[in-house]
Amino acid sequence: MENKLSEEKLTVFCTRALGSNGSVSALKRLSGGASMESWAFAYGGEDFVLRRLPAGISPDDEGLRGISLATQADVIDLAVQSGVTAPTVRGRLSPEDDLGEGFVMDKADGETLPHKILGNPEFAEAESKLTDQCAAELWNIHNIDPGILADRLEYYSPLELITLQKDKYDEIGGAIPIYEYAFHWLKQNAPDSTDSPTKKLVHGDFRMGNLMIAPSGLSAVLDWELARLGDPVQDLAYLCTPSWRFGHYEKVAGGFDSADSFLDAYARHSGETVDPARFRFWLIYSTVWWGVACLVMGEIWRSHGDRSLERTVIGRRVSEVEIDLSLLFEEVLPENICTPLDWKIPEAQDTKGETSYDELLTALGEWNMETVQPDLKGHDRFQSRVAGNALGIAQRQARFGPAFKAASDERLKAIGFDHGQLCAALSEGSIEADHPGLWDHLRLSALERLSIDQPKYAGLAVALNKWKP
Repeated sequence: MENKLSEEKLTVFCTRALGSNGSVSALKRLSGGASMESWAFAYGGEDFVLRRLPAGISPDDEGLRGISLATQADVIDLAVQSGVTAPTVRGRLSPEDDLGEGFVMDKADGETLPHKILGNPEFAEAESKLTDQCAAELWNIHNIDPGILADRLEYYSPLELITLQKDKYDEIGGAIPIYEYAFHWLKQNAPDSTDSPTKKLVHGDFRMGNLMIAPSGLSAVLDWELARLGDPVQDLAYLCTPSWRFGHYEKVAGGFDSADSFLDAYARHSGETVDPARFRFWLIYSTVWWGVACLVMGEIWRSHGDRSLERTVIGRRVSEVEIDLSLLFEEVLPENICTPLDWKIPEAQDTKGETSYDELLTALGEWNMETVQPDLKGHDRFQSRVAGNALGIAQRQARFGPAFKAASDERLKAIGFDHGQLCAALSEGSIEADHPGLWDHLRLSALERLSIDQPKYAGLAVALNKWKP
């Protein structure tokens, strides 16, 4: 069964919270939601969304959920009162409702899926407005009095945030060379938290996918679980994180505009010019943050916190961050380090003799897509697509993995380190990017791993074009 939410219990709650009689209908779990469940439903002639904690996740799972749902509801209330375009919270679940932890809010009209918005003629008017509207919404958020909820929202300095992420990465057992390089770079380049106002309310997850977009423009800012006190520039950079460009890699600001245009729009609304170095720091931090979040997703599955398939697939997205970091660092590295690479995605080889593991996995993926998926609907269909992605990763690992491992070992031998030694040296800063063969190894490793995990990721094509001979 797709629906694991009781319509009867939800009806009782709505009768109590909304003050009218009726029954819940059209209950449907919305696609996505790795860290929080969203359910759409109708009641009393109105449309609502229930946000609640997923089953199997404890209220204090570090790195996953952010602020409590009760605090989220309070932040949304405050944002609406301050002019932010967000849905009104209509009711909050209590233990006696027996529905878990969460709240009900008005359902905003529009679309959230970026691939249905960006580049779609039906949303051309909305897309043309997004730069100014996103800048205005962020300024409205940052202009809220941070003292109102200060006792319920955390604040960490840039260096403290880096330490939190590195500790989490180390605890999980992360060992990715370019992540180690990035953590060291961030520590060396962290902005002084006292040189500008940095204790503002920040959304923390302001990006396409968390914005409801109608054909006429932005209709709601959603998903407030990462709200906290912090540097407003972090919100600006987060929207520009490469993974949040959704296939439109060249349009740095959310996949719809340039970073310069977006930052200029924010300056018009706020009257404050954004420092480029501070923006670059937060862009690289946000990129690393997403990579660590992917590791956390996999660790939650591994530790039996939540055994959903989606978490394992998101866990493999660490490799897209490797490409993103490579491209971001090449904007500040000397040109003589960023030499061309003679590499391309391998072609499939003909197989003879006994059935290969590659072929078994390919057949299973085809069966899922052609036989299983067509009969599914809603969240079950979404899960089937996730399963197809997982099978594709395993199939490409079986096909290319051994050759890539051998090539990586040869590169490491030439550099003079094994994998663990290289990670340690990069973390300590005892090896620089201009060490012979190092930067080529980091880029080639990213290309190899991403071509297995997500060969359609837009950053891969960008990197291949930039690094071609």
